[in-house]
Amino acid sequence: MAQSKKRDYYEILGVGKNATADDIKKAYRKLAIKLHPDKNPDNKQAEEDFKEAAEAYEMLSDSDKRARYDRYGHEAAQSGGAGHYQDINDIFSRFGDVFGDDSPFGDMFGGGRRQSNAPRGTDLRIKLKLTLQEVAKGADRKIKIKRLHVCDPCDGTGAKDGKAIENCATCKGAGQVRRVTNTMLGQMVSQSVCPTCSGSGKRIINRCMACNGDGVTSKEETIDIKVPAGVTEGIQLSMSGRGNYPPRAGRRGRPADLLIVIEEVEDELLKRDGKNILYALNLSFPDLVLGTSVEVPTIDGLARITVEPGTQSGKVLRIKGKGIPELNAYGRGDQLIHIHVWTPQELTKEERTIIEKLRTSPNFSNTPKKGDKNFFDRMKEFFQ
Repeated sequence: MAQSKKRDYYEILGVGKNATADDIKKAYRKLAIKLHPDKNPDNKQAEEDFKEAAEAYEMLSDSDKRARYDRYGHEAAQSGGAGHYQDINDIFSRFGDVFGDDSPFGDMFGGGRRQSNAPRGTDLRIKLKLTLQEVAKGADRKIKIKRLHVCDPCDGTGAKDGKAIENCATCKGAGQVRRVTNTMLGQMVSQSVCPTCSGSGKRIINRCMACNGDGVTSKEETIDIKVPAGVTEGIQLSMSGRGNYPPRAGRRGRPADLLIVIEEVEDELLKRDGKNILYALNLSFPDLVLGTSVEVPTIDGLARITVEPGTQSGKVLRIKGKGIPELNAYGRGDQLIHIHVWTPQELTKEERTIIEKLRTSPNFSNTPKKGDKNFFDRMKEFFQ
């Protein structure tokens, strides 16, 4: 079934392209309240619209992501832009601060500003090798990754059955310790993270055997990666929420991102130069003198080209549109074919006699005729 076309993010939030950051925040707040699942029970369309609004807000609320979206459109989301949300709880934890503690909708959106400070896991980074053809055309890959998930038996607490836990005796469950220091100017009060519980406010009485008290376990999963055409060596794609969950954070913890670093596999025949493809074509001297028709490799397969009689070594032929497309944009580079004369290193007696006769022939003089361009003139003309 054909995939439906994604709606414009500005259209989703109901704002213009000149909207300020505050306008975007207010528009998302209003829309999210309207579409919230608690106000639309068993309404699948409202739930999808709710996720769509969060995706739009993630992109447009970040100035860098917004600039990429304005330039490249929805493809920006696939190369480090907005994530597609599967779990509504991820939306609550990520954007709860939009509503604030004083909002009557604070609890509805995961506890308002407090939820936005929920612990976040660590990013997961992998390398993805692509051939030149995959770089040029884009690629759909299924890859296996191992990442940290919330431990189910203890519900991510690290405690046996999720219940063998109590308030930290040092901070009394506050997660912070308060120190009072007497100075010449009076008492000074300072607060710091509790060294006993590392700020969690809790102490595990009996550890969960499944995760050894960590609250997370490593699981292997298969994910689909869609790589846009035109990526370059070292570019980093990002998949929101597909990284590790934080340890001992329970269900309030939020996963980090999966970072995909692109590596280009060097092709044996074709070389990349920006958005152009380079190929060195070796031809014999007779082929250059008499002209010929040959097949050359391209990223789309073999292509036949014609070499005109009298072609000079060093000439560059161009095949339009056989290069690399620009990332998330229109336009594509060309394939540049560099002509080289192949000089034989061994000759038979008969071949040597023929060459000796040609050496003294007027047409085989190495003196350029009037109007002939030298190598540097040809290169200058080519790149103008």
